[in-house]
Amino acid sequence: MPPAIRIQLMLKGCANRPVYHIVAAYRKRRPHEEALEQIGSFDPMPNERNEKLVAINFDRLKYWFGQGAKPSRGMGCLLGLAGYTRVHPITYMRAWRARQAKLDEQKKEEAAEGKEAAAS
Repeated sequence: MPPAIRIQLMLKGCANRPVYHIVAAYRKRRPHEEALEQIGSFDPMPNERNEKLVAINFDRLKYWFGQGAKPSRGMGCLLGLAGYTRVHPITYMRAWRARQAKLDEQKKEEAAEGKEAAAS
């Protein structure tokens, strides 16, 4: 039986400026229903130093984990990157795909430069 309470990200903010609240909520709640408790926030938009800001009350997070709450997939990735839990496997897959896409793009650029050099 899955846990009744989940640690998840709740979308707040306005158009083109998302802000997420990190909340403990019932798993089967309606999308705009209030959560049990807000335990942090996450700003996914990079600031002027190219940082994404996260604020988490780790004491309350530990309390909810003690009550049997499980993190959602997105929250699991975020907690893994924060160093609180082990890194979620999806994080490794996303990083590998990003590296492969960058390598493919570099190969295409090199091939295009080679064709231009051969044509001139």
